[in-house]
Amino acid sequence: MPTDPDVSVVIPTCNRPQLAVRAAESALGQTHHDLEVIVVVDGPDDATVKELSGIGDPRLRVVVLPERGKAPRARNIGALEARGRFVALLDDDDEWLPTKVETQRRLAFESTARLPIIASRLINRTPRADSVMPRRLPGPGEPLSEYFTVRRGLFYGDGFIQTSTIMAPTELLRAVPFTVGLRRQQELDWTLRAIRHDGVELIYAPEPLVLWHQDEDRHRISLEMPYEQQLAWLRSNRELFTPRAYAAFTLSVLSSMAAPGREMKHFRELLAEARGHGRPGALDYLTHAQIWALPPSLRARLRDLIVGRREQPAEAQPVDVH
Repeated sequence: MPTDPDVSVVIPTCNRPQLAVRAAESALGQTHHDLEVIVVVDGPDDATVKELSGIGDPRLRVVVLPERGKAPRARNIGALEARGRFVALLDDDDEWLPTKVETQRRLAFESTARLPIIASRLINRTPRADSVMPRRLPGPGEPLSEYFTVRRGLFYGDGFIQTSTIMAPTELLRAVPFTVGLRRQQELDWTLRAIRHDGVELIYAPEPLVLWHQDEDRHRISLEMPYEQQLAWLRSNRELFTPRAYAAFTLSVLSSMAAPGREMKHFRELLAEARGHGRPGALDYLTHAQIWALPPSLRARLRDLIVGRREQPAEAQPVDVH
């Protein structure tokens, strides 16, 4: 193991030994070698520990938690264990392309910010198609809450950030930990809180550096629909959003969580929430209506057909968050 790695990779996992090994090997296979990989096993899990022991790389460290606490808590513990200046996050069911850390590390050192967060595009792989996300990078002066939430098309959003793309200073991840207990939108919640911290700049690498496996026959937390919890989170974090972003999130993300229940009271509740505390646009109303009118499988197929077209990457862009 390096005596002083400059990047610490944190991988939370639980009861998915083959996936954990695949993720760890993609981190250990980076072109930048001066790193450590910390796999945080979320609760006793002998099978995962055994599989990881077969890797045989001294840069790998396995931390087994005494009880299960879910991914946000495991990431926070990994950040506390980290010895590197930067922490790069990797979910156990994702993979990194070989130059991810090298590319993000270069962008971090080119930044003049004290606390640069480096994200990237990714390859979104579903059983139906591959697509590159996000479709566009933030514009100069664009509020990040609007970049992440305001749609320019009925079946997709342009802005996006995903946990496995994030590399951030260890100092920042310790000062702004992930919200324990939050089941959805964990990276959005963390990013919107982190960019309010002094000295932070968000920079995107323009090329896709992560392979995001969206296997629809495998359970993943990000596919669950905790509507009531997410609405409570939104209401308690209203200050993180502009009125435009608040309405867009309500009528797209929350709408897609509530729609499978087919309870019209939730349809009306979300309209009232968006109007009362946000500033919805015409596309937000149309998005809300089509989410409730079309079956999720049809909406997913339409989205994949639209976003499957690859766009020409732009240059890496810092984002002014003030």
